Amino acid sequence: MSSFHPHLLERRLRVARTVVWGAAVALVLVFFRTQILEHSKYQLQSETNRLRQIPLPAPRGIITDRNGKILAESVTGYTVSLLPAADEDSLRATLRRIAPIVKLDNAAIDRILTRYRRTPYLPVNVVPSATFEVVSALEERRLIFPGLLIQPEPKRHYPDSSLVAHLVGYVGELTEAERAQRRFASIRLGGILGKGGLEREYDDTLRGADGVRFVEVSALGHVVREGGAGSRLAPVPGRALHTTIDLDLQRYIAQIFPAGHRGAVLAMNPNTGEILALFSAPGFDPNAFVGGVDPEYWRRLSENAAHPLFDRTIQARYPPGSTWKLAIAAMALKRGIVTLRSRMPIPCRGGLQYGNRFFRCWSARGHGDLALADAIAQSCDVYFYQLGLKLGLTSMLEDANGLGFRSRTGIDLPGEIASEFPTGTDYYDRMYGPRRWTSAVTLNLAIGQGENAQTLVNMIRFYQMLASDGRARPMYLAHPPSPSGAAVNLGLAPDQLAGLRQAMISVVERGTARGAGRFGGSIAIAGKTGTAQNPHGPAHGWFIGFAPADKPEIVVGAIVEFAREGPYVAPLVTRVIGHYLGVDTTVASHVRIVLPTDTAPHPTQLGPAGRRLHRHAARAVRYDDPRYDRHDRSGRQQPSPSPCRCAPRSARSIGRSPRSPSPWRPTGSQRCTRRVRRTCPRSWPRSNSSDGSFTSSGGTSR
Repeated sequence: MSSFHPHLLERRLRVARTVVWGAAVALVLVFFRTQILEHSKYQLQSETNRLRQIPLPAPRGIITDRNGKILAESVTGYTVSLLPAADEDSLRATLRRIAPIVKLDNAAIDRILTRYRRTPYLPVNVVPSATFEVVSALEERRLIFPGLLIQPEPKRHYPDSSLVAHLVGYVGELTEAERAQRRFASIRLGGILGKGGLEREYDDTLRGADGVRFVEVSALGHVVREGGAGSRLAPVPGRALHTTIDLDLQRYIAQIFPAGHRGAVLAMNPNTGEILALFSAPGFDPNAFVGGVDPEYWRRLSENAAHPLFDRTIQARYPPGSTWKLAIAAMALKRGIVTLRSRMPIPCRGGLQYGNRFFRCWSARGHGDLALADAIAQSCDVYFYQLGLKLGLTSMLEDANGLGFRSRTGIDLPGEIASEFPTGTDYYDRMYGPRRWTSAVTLNLAIGQGENAQTLVNMIRFYQMLASDGRARPMYLAHPPSPSGAAVNLGLAPDQLAGLRQAMISVVERGTARGAGRFGGSIAIAGKTGTAQNPHGPAHGWFIGFAPADKPEIVVGAIVEFAREGPYVAPLVTRVIGHYLGVDTTVASHVRIVLPTDTAPHPTQLGPAGRRLHRHAARAVRYDDPRYDRHDRSGRQQPSPSPCRCAPRSARSIGRSPRSPSPWRPTGSQRCTRRVRRTCPRSWPRSNSSDGSFTSSGGTSR
């Protein structure tokens, strides 16, 4: 049969028709799936090839003071970026071509490539804050730089710069370590968040939500269209933050703070807990961190011996010195041990013999017989040595911990550290060993030395209680914290509080800070000086005061490091108070006072004539004196110590200078100049004079 037989042709035609119809149906099904069922999938792929997603950072909320003045704001700036490249080599080549215009060195290119590796799907930031000249030069050469993207973005700006650096903080890019935290999990890598101060504490409020826009690119990666290339999601600005800060007062403090000195000043309203000013010196420029800090500037900050990034109001501990004596007085008044008119058995004659040790007063001439109010005004160490012994170590530690001298204040700033103070007598057992210390530690603590290191903000909280009704107010800058636990209370009667305030007025009028409040006006300032011993150099100067003394409206505290005798600390505080209350401070600006020192002006030699005086003092404060507790911490009665001419030096402790007295830690046996042999620390100086005299070295505080 021929292959062209009609029957065979018809058969072949049917097969061909079936194949054609089958292919047509398959094509229809494929087109239906592609065009209908998977339309969104392929449209997304197409748009991805054509469009590039560009994040739109949200403007951060402004931060204002109590009067609406700007502390931090967002201003418009220009950002130069490059769209994601095909590979890292292509991006490196583009960066090398663009480097002469935007001034990029090899280190800067490496940092950009590192940022690209973290987020290869997002535009890589080349110049975070470009000047108008750089933007103009790049726009002229846009065609030779594939993927070049220039867009306006909100930039953080701090009008007062270093004046508010520690208060407001600064912003920076989110790091991988920070993104691991649940709080920042929703922020894209490279996003901006607060790095310190209020920017960090209230980042969730200030940050807002980023938006997104799209640009159209060609096959070569050039931007061909920006506006209208795709849908746009507008960013949501952050919410504004209204603070309790008085910016005028903050500026005034920065203006009068001694130039070149380290220290801090904090002011608050004692009736509400509102922080009015928070200043720490030296400071830094938070604007330098916007868009990425320059490595050279960061190196200078990191290597600066003054540690400008360190907030000395909440992160530095200092021995409180004589500012602590008000706390001892409050504890003793609360327990009914003394009244404001109580006198101690031994008048001040320049020091106090306790056992075989002589503890000096800051005044070598002595203060004589004083009542508690006068002892506060004159900052008499001998009075508070004896008051500390009356109070007792256990009671002192218990009351101090109850008043919060070992805890944080809870102020709404990140990074606050807790003050250091012994929790109980077991602290000394751990530090020095069981039965290797004596109750002499009580004398150190009574004058604000020894194992006692307080932050400025914690001492301000205590003086806030003195300036109000005795109750602690939560300290805050923006939002008062919710109350938790029992409120701290001094537990003093109104007349006792009034008496302590009057004693503090005497400090300014005729005591250790006399002359500090001499300026035009009729307000009375109550305050207390103090000097913190520093084992690394000159002592630090304290002054904390409030006014008007009868109805305080402001409490101000200042600490100036290495102030020696602090000639400016008290006038600094009184001028701040006067400025806030609207009093003329012209005269106060010329007043210089000498704050107390924690060591006597000259070593006091105890010769044959002086020994009779100190033997009398020793008899009055011997362990078996009925006016004091005769038992040690374990409850066993102490024998009277044998006389020994060993003059104790210092032992190592928290915040203590080598000049301050320390608990006795015997490390070996030495022969004394008398017939009686006893164990003495090897580090104590020995008497080698013919008359048996020696030089005292006990610490003091005023």
